[in-house]
Amino acid sequence: MNAHAEALHDDHHGHPPEAHQSSRVDARVLGMFLFIASEAMLFGSFFTAYFFVRVVNPDAPDTWPPEPFEFPVFVAGVNTAILVTSSFTMHWALQSIKRGNRPAFLAGMVLTFLMGLAFLLTQVIEYLNIGFNTGDGAFASVFFGLTGLHGAHVAVGLTLLGMVIIRGSRGHFSPEHHHGVELPGIYWHFVDVMWIVVYSVVYLI
Repeated sequence: MNAHAEALHDDHHGHPPEAHQSSRVDARVLGMFLFIASEAMLFGSFFTAYFFVRVVNPDAPDTWPPEPFEFPVFVAGVNTAILVTSSFTMHWALQSIKRGNRPAFLAGMVLTFLMGLAFLLTQVIEYLNIGFNTGDGAFASVFFGLTGLHGAHVAVGLTLLGMVIIRGSRGHFSPEHHHGVELPGIYWHFVDVMWIVVYSVVYLI
C-alpha cells in the first residue's frame, strides 16, 4: 500500500467517506425545491378545473362569480396582507439565526406562526359566513377545493413552524446549522406566493 492509499485509509478509518455532490445546491434544499415543484403542479390541476368551470359558465366574464355567489374581497385582501407580512418575518428569523441572534430568531418565528394562524382562522370564518357550500354546484366545489388545498398547506406550514419554534427554544440551530429553519422557510414562502396567485385569480380577476 503506497503512502496516498495509506492516507486515505487513515482518513476514512471508522467512518465512511463523505458523499460526492454533483450540485452546488445543498441536497436538502434541492429536495425541497423538487417537492415544491410537484406541489405547484398539484395546484396547477386545480387552477385548470377552476378556469374550465369559468369558461363554460354562460354568464362569464360579465358576471363573476356567478349569481348568487359573492366573494368577501376585502376580508381576503386583509388576509393576503397578513400572509405576505409573515414572509418578511420568516426571512427576518432566518437571517437572525444566521447571525447568531437567537432572541430575534425566536421573535420572528413566533410572529410568523401567529400571522399564519390568523390567516387560517380568518379563512375558516370566511367559510362559515360565505353563504354557500361545496354542494352548491361546480363553481362552489372548485372554489372550496382550491382555497381549501391552500389552507391545508398553511396548516402543514404551521406544523413545521411550530416544530422550529420548539427546537429553537431548546437551543437548537446556530449560524453553522440552520437548515432546519431554512427548509420550512422555503416552504412557507411557497405557501405565501401560491396564495397571492389564488387571491389574484379567484377574488380579483
